[in-house]
This record gives sequence, structure tokens and C-alpha cells, in this order.
Amino acid sequence: MQISLASRKTTGKISVVSVSRNWRPVTMTRLSIASTYSVIGTIVFIQSSWTHPQCLDYYPPFIPSKDLSFCWEYSDFGCCTTSRDSELKAEFEKVTQQINSLSNNCKNYIREIMCQECSPYASHIFDAETTQKQTSLPGLCKSFCVEFAQQCAHVVHSLTQDKEVISSLDISAEYFCDKIAIGDMDYCYPDILYNEEFNLELVVADGNSEGCLCVEEFANGLRNPLAAVHAGDGTHRLFVAEQRGKVYVYLRNGTKVVEPFLDLEDTVLTSSRRGDERGFLGIAFHPKYKDNRRFFIYYSFLNGNVHRTRISEMKVLSTDVNKADPSYERVLLDIYEPAANHNGGQILFGDDGFMYLFVGDGGKGGDPFGIIGNGQNLETLLGSVLRIDVDSQENGLPYGIPPDNPFIDVPNARNEIYAYGTRNMWRCSVDRGDPETGEGKGRIFCGDVGQNRYEEIDIIVRGGNYGWRGKEGFKCYDFDMCTDDYMGDDILPIHAYPHSVGKAVIGGYVYRGCQSPSLQGHYIFGDFYNGRLFKLTENPESGSWESHNVRLGDESICNNGLIGSYPNKILSFGEDEAGEVYILSTNFESPVHYGGKVMKIVDPARRGDPEKCRGNFVNGAPVHDNQPNEAAEGIPCRSRCPKFSMKIISEVFCKAHYALKVKVVSRRWYGRERLVMVDIEGVYHLNSTITELDDMISLNLRVIDQATLCTCPRLKVGSTYLLIGEYDFKRQTFPVTEDTIARKWNSKMDSKAMSLSSTCKNDHQQLTKITTYHSILNTKLDITKIRVN
Repeated sequence: MQISLASRKTTGKISVVSVSRNWRPVTMTRLSIASTYSVIGTIVFIQSSWTHPQCLDYYPPFIPSKDLSFCWEYSDFGCCTTSRDSELKAEFEKVTQQINSLSNNCKNYIREIMCQECSPYASHIFDAETTQKQTSLPGLCKSFCVEFAQQCAHVVHSLTQDKEVISSLDISAEYFCDKIAIGDMDYCYPDILYNEEFNLELVVADGNSEGCLCVEEFANGLRNPLAAVHAGDGTHRLFVAEQRGKVYVYLRNGTKVVEPFLDLEDTVLTSSRRGDERGFLGIAFHPKYKDNRRFFIYYSFLNGNVHRTRISEMKVLSTDVNKADPSYERVLLDIYEPAANHNGGQILFGDDGFMYLFVGDGGKGGDPFGIIGNGQNLETLLGSVLRIDVDSQENGLPYGIPPDNPFIDVPNARNEIYAYGTRNMWRCSVDRGDPETGEGKGRIFCGDVGQNRYEEIDIIVRGGNYGWRGKEGFKCYDFDMCTDDYMGDDILPIHAYPHSVGKAVIGGYVYRGCQSPSLQGHYIFGDFYNGRLFKLTENPESGSWESHNVRLGDESICNNGLIGSYPNKILSFGEDEAGEVYILSTNFESPVHYGGKVMKIVDPARRGDPEKCRGNFVNGAPVHDNQPNEAAEGIPCRSRCPKFSMKIISEVFCKAHYALKVKVVSRRWYGRERLVMVDIEGVYHLNSTITELDDMISLNLRVIDQATLCTCPRLKVGSTYLLIGEYDFKRQTFPVTEDTIARKWNSKMDSKAMSLSSTCKNDHQQLTKITTYHSILNTKLDITKIRVN
């Protein structure tokens, strides 16, 4: 196969990188693969595959917002932004200008090698995925490499500073190529361009395809988290509400503010009973919150012995943006609840600036209240969607009635009602609209929990009758009421599913974030009963909605901070200021159980262009500075690190799981944690219960929570430290917290650590293990100085 390097062919959105070399022929090119699949849109993975595209920052590739001018072959899908492409071009020009009489052939080699950083498989080509260490040159296939070394050996010193690699050329081209070979040569360049299995993973498919998703843990240890909302004030904080009545603030980097934002635990009515539907049910911030500091809540309470739900206005302290004013509450509305279930609880602001409230039908079962039930009764607020103006007051009410509410002129009807015929809408959301066209903006989606047969998803319209109790889903429930005389032009769901699929729908969000562009415009929702995830996609021509199961990937797909599971009782969904969507779930749905988690939904196959999405991520992305509001953290950062001393260490040295000399080789963010890879250079103390370190010369550290920025010192790549602390057996990592001793290494520490180690009651097993490690590490530490007591 002889194709000019300068040529470029595309089919759909797949680039064909064409080469002119004499290595082995291939059986399938990228062009032939692309021709096999005609649909265009989302990059999907083959779930059974054990390989996956990955960039050098360990995140998935992306489609650059603009074509690349230098590494043009990766304009359609790769790992370089336009800025990085420009930097590589500048580096290329600098290299080529420094070398006299450089042939065009060598220039082509240099460009190809430099551009492998932009490959969607860059992490593999540089052998970085498993080792967490990037090789100095990309893995080159043997024939390509030998040809390069024979023709252009004089340019290698301009591409790498690795002296061993450079000097290997003095032996032979073959020896040089063996020196830069990567662990898995299936990923070597350029043969990777023609690898059928890898190219199948880069197939361009339709945007509605059902690729695997992953989740990323954002928060844990919560008691039935029922809401996760943002304030829309540019701070990117996430406010997570527990059913018991506490609301916590999570800062932009995922750090939890220790003190609750709001604590109504003594006021909110709920219990320890599994499945109790009463509690703190909703929270929403005023559209102009940044200016007026007002937010609103929806909760259950007892008025004497009478169960009611209350909607109130609250304010934030002027002195602390992360604390609600405990002395202020303006009650807007109290609603009598005839039963403990079906309390509704969603509260939100529409694009029109008015507040929407979603009230349950009163509970029990089958809406047994009166001849037509509460759902069809316009004289009660129950079983309805309410719409009020919280910025005005009229007719003695603490709120106003929007003048275009549909039932203002209907005798005896409650003027607050905007739509009716709902059973128990649990979790509704406003569509932000397509970020480019605005299409869909302002639509309100709701999940309405069914009775015996069907669960449904609705879009709320002014004056709409959603059928309950005459209908459940698309079918009749009460056949006497399921007639045109009762129902009129009732609004049908956009989707309904039977109880063979799930038994309690949890409404979600239309994804409008930046991190997972393949999900753009998909409505994501779930089911409480079995924890299944679904998504709806709209057919723009017919206006119909198609349902898809959401599959989570296994560990071969969900890795590097992503996982393929979440607690299986979905309670709610959340959305952050950037439009990313979260699952709120628990493994035991009691309001007093601390098993609740907040998990961000992530597409592991493709991310948004980091330049386009810069600053839009709440966490888990490598494109923002992760700077928290230090005043709100509750633990002040130390201005200076205390000096290493015998006194500091002697109190904890022998009780600690480990005392190690380590060198930091890499750092990166995973959610609200920083994962630090270190090489072990010395072992001074090792608790005998730790067996996971056997035969290891490197390990992972997790810098977590407040310690992310306050650990003393901050662990820097290339620096050496003495670490004394505990071991996380579950994650098989060493968590670096405020209790961990981390000191910058100096020459005096060796003798001090040795002296301390001699005071510990080391048994023979410990000493043998330490000796074994030092044999593996080949350190110069004199083990004989450790005394066994």
C-alpha cells in the first residue's frame, strides 16, 4: 500500500492518516472501516473491548472546536486543542530551524512523531496508561522506527532529552527501536492506524446510539439526598439536600463545607422508616439570587397533629455566602396532606421567572378523595402544578398570581393551578435549551409516578390535564372517568413504561453540559425500584421520543476515577451550574441511613473540547484551577509547614501503618481527590498487617477533602518526601489527610527515621518484609541499623 503522506482522506468524520512507508501490508484501513458505518455523530465504544482511546491526561479524546492546522489528521477526533496544536507547530519549527540541511523526509518523521500526542490513543502510544509514566518518545513500530533511525538519527536529540535513548543510536538502529518500544506494541505507530479492533472503537455513529456511560463519585455519606441544585451565581457551588432537613454546600472543587448551609432537622417531619415520603423535599434559588440572596424550600411538617407541606422563602446571611439566615423564614403556602405519601416536593423557577410547585394528589392509593379525586378537582391544590409570583403580593396572599394562569376565570378553581391531573410528580426540571440554537429552552419535564401499571414522563403545558385518575400512562385507570366528557383534550405522556420495566419513575434532566457532548439533548431519568437508568431522545421531524436503556461500562471502560456502578436506589437527579447531571441514590432508602451518594454521569468515550468547556466543570476535569473558597472550608491552610522533629513523629511513628521515603512522579485530579503516584525509595517502618505492598516499587496516594490544598507540604512532582500515615485497605491506596505527616526530604531525616524505627517493637516478619523491599528497591539504606526488640 503506497499512499502519499501529504494526502488526507475523510469519510463522514473519520480521518484517514495516509503514509508512504514500506512496512507490512494491512488488511483493513481506516477508510474501509468508516465506509462500513454510514451514520455520523457520537463516538461509541465496543463494550466487550479491553482497549479504549485515552489522552495523556487520562481523559477521553474530543472533537476540537476548530480544525488543527499542524496535526491536521486529528482534527476530527483526538487529544489536542487548537492551542496545543499551535504549540506543537512552534516546537516543530524551532527544531527544524536548529538542524541544518534537514530533508523533507526527516521533517515528515518529526511531525508525525510530535503529533502522536494528539492521537486519540496517546496514552497508550506513550505507554502511560498502566505505568502512569510517559515515555520520552511515542512507541514506534519496528520497521517504521528502523527507517527513521537510519535516515534521521541526527534529529533524535531534538525530540528527547533521554540520554540512554540518544546513546542507543550509537549501537544500532534496531537497538534504539528496542529501547523505545512500549509494553503493548499493538499500539505502536503507525500500525495502530490500521488496527481493525481499535478502529471499531472510533467508528462514528449516530448521536442517539447507546454507548456505555460511567459515573464519578462527587459526594458520599449522605442521608437520602433528594436534591442537588446550583444557585446560578457563577460560583459553581452545588447545594445537596438530605431528606432529614440538612442542606450542604459543595464547593467548585468538590470540597464539602463542614457546617450545613441550612439545618431544619428539628422542624422537618420524617422518620427512620424505609420509604418514608415525608421530609425536606425541594429547594430552588431565585433567578436573581446573586442580587437578592433569596431561595425557597418545600418540606413536610406537623401543625399540631396535622401533616402539612410548607413552601417558604429563606435568605442567605450577608456575612457568609455558605450559610442561610437561621432567623428568617417567610411562609408562602401551607398545604394540608391527607396521607403520609404523595407529597410531591419539586420546586423550580421557569424561564418566565415564576415559581412552579408540583403537589401530590394527597396520597393513599388510587386518589380516593371524592367522586373525581383530587387530580381532576380544580378546587384543591392537590394533584396539580402550581405557578405563583414570589416577587409580588396580592389579595392578602404572600405571593401573586401570574395574570395568564389558565384557571383565573373558572368559578371555584384555585387560581394558582397551572396544570392538573397529576398523581405524584417526583422530580421535574427546566430544559436549558441547545447551547448553540436555544432549541427546547424552557420546556419543563416531569416524571409522574404511576399506580399499578405505568410510569410516565410528561412535558408541562399551560392548562394541561394530565389524566389522573382517569388515566395512568397511555391507558385508562378509572374506566368511568376515562371518557372525553371527563378528560377532554388531555395531555398524553411523551413516554410511559410498564411495571415490568420499573415501578417508580424518577424524573431527571435534559443534558446540556459540556463535558459529555454525546449526551447533548438527551433526557436522562431513572427508576427507584430497580435503579435502572434511561434516556429519551427526540425525533426532530416527528416530535416523538425514543427510549434507550443506559448501560454502564465495566472496569475496562470506567477507570481512572470513573466507575460503572452506583447505589441501586435512585432517589433523585441533580444538575450543576455547568449543566452536568448527577444521580442521587442510596443502598438503603431510610432517611437516617448514611449510604447516600451523589454521582456525576460521564461519557467515557468522548469529552468536550477543554478549550470550549474551560471553567465549566464542577469537578473531575483537568481544565480548571480547583481553587476552593478557603474561608468556607472550615480548616484553614497552614501558612508555613512545621519543621521535621523527633517529637512530632515519635507520637505516631510506631502506630502508623507506614513510614516511607517517596518521590512524586505524577499528579492528577479524580473528582474531589488528587491521585499522586510515587516511587518508593526507602522503607523505615511497615505495619505487619499490610500485605498489599508486596513486590511493589510504586504506589498511589489519595490527597482528599480539605487536605487537597492544605496538606503540608503540597506534594510536587519530582520532589522527595517522608510520609508517615495510615493505609486505606478498601481502595489499596494511602490517603493523605491532615493527620498524615508529609515532610520534604532532607539528608538529616535518614538518621532520625532510623532512630525512631529502632524504638518500635518490630517483629521478625516486619523486619524481613522491610529487608525484602529494600532488596527490591536496591537502596543504599543500611538495614542492619534497625534494631528488633
